[in-house]
Amino acid sequence: MKRDFAAKARAGETQFVAGCFDAMSAMLAEKAGAPAVMTSGFALSATNFGFPDVELYTMTENLGVVRNVANAVSIPVIADADTGYGNAINVMRTVREFEHAGVAAMIFEDQLAPKRCPAVANQVEILPAHEQAGKIRAAVSARRNPDTLIIARTDAPTVSGAIERAKLYVEAGADLVQPISKTFTDLDSLKQLREAAGVPLSLQILGWLEKDITADQIREIAGLATYPLVGLMSAAQAMQDNYAKLMKDLDTGALPHPVMSMGDFKDFIGFEEIENQQEKFLLMDIRATSAAE
Repeated sequence: MKRDFAAKARAGETQFVAGCFDAMSAMLAEKAGAPAVMTSGFALSATNFGFPDVELYTMTENLGVVRNVANAVSIPVIADADTGYGNAINVMRTVREFEHAGVAAMIFEDQLAPKRCPAVANQVEILPAHEQAGKIRAAVSARRNPDTLIIARTDAPTVSGAIERAKLYVEAGADLVQPISKTFTDLDSLKQLREAAGVPLSLQILGWLEKDITADQIREIAGLATYPLVGLMSAAQAMQDNYAKLMKDLDTGALPHPVMSMGDFKDFIGFEEIENQQEKFLLMDIRATSAAE
């Protein structure tokens, strides 16, 4: 599956990916038919630590969540690896650790650490282009499986600057290039980036991309297209509304959003499988021991 995933992305056969933030959200995305999931740093920081996305969590904290996600699903996992948590040597360790955790791809951005989320920050600072190219080369060198994708994100504030960086990062070995929607604000400029880089794009479907570009247009330029925050914002809105109604009424009879039944949730989370394993590996042994006595 990982080899097929990598081959399609590199060939520009667009795979539409769901963002997730923990094992359960990844499992729900897989059940819905997502061919892959991405652990969004924005969502992971908010849900697991209660922090905004300013790289307050550590590499190992991110890794712990990503490992749980990879263990919970059978589809490829793309990890938001932020800035790589240091220089090129740190990036090499990050690649080895995340690859060992089971990811199929990693995204590295060219911001200074600690990074800032461009979706909410007025301004971000970026590394010199040659230094980030060295980090991409280090990431490519460190991966043990050639089917592990290295995605180079650039937060350069101008189209021309982002294109020049993209070409450097691809020369350093990046498999895909990821722009930010603040810099590329129309389809023509994204096509320009795709042509100049010579590799498919990795797009985060946020902002104007959510309303001004179609799936067919995305297929023209992208190997990966991720909806990173649909799960987070859906869960946040539903829980906020239901909790508020619950605390007001002290009753669950009129919640604004429907909740999954206990039976359906038990089926989804795998209680039946665990009960079968208990029957096979625990209760049978107990009965056999009791009979022998």
